[in-house]
Amino acid sequence: MITVRDLTYYPVKGCAGTSVDSARVLGTGLEHDRTFMVVDAADGAFRSQRTHPVMAAVRVEVLDDGAALALSAEGFGALRLDVDRDGPRREVSMFERPLGEAVDQGDAAAQWFSDALGARSRLVRVAPGFDRDGWGDTPGKVNFADAHAVLVASTASLDHLNARITARGDAEPVPMNRFRPNIVLTGDDAPHFEDRVRRMTIGGVELAHSVRAMRCAVPMVDQSTGHRAGPEPIRTLSAYRREPEYRNKVSFGAKNAVVCEGVLRVGDVVEVAEWLDA
Repeated sequence: MITVRDLTYYPVKGCAGTSVDSARVLGTGLEHDRTFMVVDAADGAFRSQRTHPVMAAVRVEVLDDGAALALSAEGFGALRLDVDRDGPRREVSMFERPLGEAVDQGDAAAQWFSDALGARSRLVRVAPGFDRDGWGDTPGKVNFADAHAVLVASTASLDHLNARITARGDAEPVPMNRFRPNIVLTGDDAPHFEDRVRRMTIGGVELAHSVRAMRCAVPMVDQSTGHRAGPEPIRTLSAYRREPEYRNKVSFGAKNAVVCEGVLRVGDVVEVAEWLDA
């Protein structure tokens, strides 16, 4: 029996996640997931752990059902921020692709992130009416995640990876948070079974496969400290999880679109309606 072991949303793209026992799931993913993004103050290009690994150590708490945020990071104090849902706009982009306008969250948030990241930055929120398509088998809709609503991984996949890592004799196993999943599944012993799930229902939520999750340098960042700690797990994944159709990138986890909204809870049973090899 496959069940949900963990649920996590990431309020600010690239920053620390929030683990919860239950979460409302919208068409764009878990509620509050990647609703905010840090961008370059000059050109609006998104910032990520790829270039600013310290973002992993920025803690974000959603307050008052999204009306406020609490930001904190070691050495930079804390900031409580009243969220502006429909204020001044700023053009933003991701991977050099324009996303349109986002709502700027003001000078206090901008200064806090500029200090924490050591680079002039602004914090923005998705604007009312924001409408962005994903891509893949089932594209779906997405906020400020890279391209898809929900990232699913399994304990079986991590256990298999860590067995390979430790077999090398020169590295320690990695925790699941290196991959920043939204949903962690357990109960099936087959590594990467999540790749083969084409449709599944969890509670009242229905998800459909979009694409395998291609991995960059982010899994080499220690998510507790914000420091790079490579070469694992990318080194070991490169030996058995390369994807020729995606320029030989490595994959871990599966990205999904939301087909039916609802509520997810830790412990929910997963009903797989369609497998790739069915």
